[in-house]
Amino acid sequence: MANQPPPYNPSYGFAPGYGPPPAAPPSYAEASGGVPPSNPFQGQPVNKAAPTIVTTVVPLGPHPTHMICPHCHVEIESSTKREPGIVAYISGIIIFLMGCWCGCCLIPCCIDSCVDVHHDCPNCGAYLGRFRR
Repeated sequence: MANQPPPYNPSYGFAPGYGPPPAAPPSYAEASGGVPPSNPFQGQPVNKAAPTIVTTVVPLGPHPTHMICPHCHVEIESSTKREPGIVAYISGIIIFLMGCWCGCCLIPCCIDSCVDVHHDCPNCGAYLGRFRR
């Protein structure tokens, strides 16, 4: 019996007055009562809905604009139509009140800087917007 190992002492190897370290604290999910994290490699359900078409706002100017029609989703060059706007009518009224009533009051309706420009889609005919002066 001389070759037997010494008896096990749990405090052996620790400084006097100290024992083994305490157990690890609980995980966040255990402490808060939450659901444990799911497997990130688990398949997720696939939504097979139609793709969403996102259109951006294209600024309209006095000239035809290259854009994608928000109605028929075709790449187009907008068709334009010029019509007298509020600036042309107010200018005509001021000219008429100044005494030029013999047709001179209609001149602002012919000046490009006084007319509004309306944009339409040449493919589907949808109204796209107006450029105001």
